[in-house]
Amino acid sequence: MTASVQGPASYFPSIEKKYGRAIAEWKTLIRSSPLTRHMELVSWLKTEHGLGHGHANALVAHTLAEDAQA
Repeated sequence: MTASVQGPASYFPSIEKKYGRAIAEWKTLIRSSPLTRHMELVSWLKTEHGLGHGHANALVAHTLAEDAQA
């Protein structure tokens, strides 16, 4: 049985389909931003790249969580 993806990563297929960029590209953009705070990054993705709040939030949460584990 295959485990279903949960949490922020569950949004990834729809993000890629809707915005036409791979998740790795979004993560690279987030990491290259001079912004570091969660909500600043979410707002930036929404205003500069046209993402919806849920999609921006999922990308930022997942990226920052990865970086915190590294």
